[in-house]
Amino acid sequence: MPWTTKRTCACYPVAEIDTASRGNLAWFLRTVAISLLLLFALVGVPRASAGELHQLNAVWIPTADGSAQPTDAWREFCERSPGECMINPSEPATIELDERVWNLIITINKKVNTAVSPQEDINHWGVIDRWDYPDDGYGDCEDYQILKRRRLVEAGLPRRALRMVVVLDELGAGHAVMAIRTDQGDFILDNKRDAVLPWHQTGYVYIKSEGDRTHAWIWLSNQAVVTSTASR
Repeated sequence: MPWTTKRTCACYPVAEIDTASRGNLAWFLRTVAISLLLLFALVGVPRASAGELHQLNAVWIPTADGSAQPTDAWREFCERSPGECMINPSEPATIELDERVWNLIITINKKVNTAVSPQEDINHWGVIDRWDYPDDGYGDCEDYQILKRRRLVEAGLPRRALRMVVVLDELGAGHAVMAIRTDQGDFILDNKRDAVLPWHQTGYVYIKSEGDRTHAWIWLSNQAVVTSTASR
């Protein structure tokens, strides 16, 4: 049966998880509990430099079998901005992480987080879920990430290595982040924090993401169906 949770502080819309089709509620709650423990353990962790990152073991987000369905709001965004959803197989699927690239990623993540003010879709667009550029200075979680990707692509990074990802946050609410695939592992850009963390240090449950070969989305290690993303 569906399990529904609401967050009223920062992530406004509802995230619905079809636990019957992808496991059971007990498994899901255990996964969220583990993620919460990881998140709390990471409070106060300093941001690593590029040199320090190269000393870490590279870890990439594990994938699961089968194609995932993107949200309806993503499909609508692709109809309005098809160039944002195109996959160019000639582009590199990973980015070589050096000091310049690392500083660029951190700078753009922080600038966009500062420039955009959070506003739920229903107040911003008049609909429950919409993915779009926050050109008027307001947006929710996915809008931040879409703008960050545009800025990073304009700065010369390959779009193919910048992937939109749907997760469950520390409260079990739907949330969208962007994963940057590098030779040092996957790193997460998030509007909830200015620090850019390795994916496994965010405390999130990873559900699905864009693929790097076709328009199809892919399941990640934590499999569930999120029908509406959050809007912080």
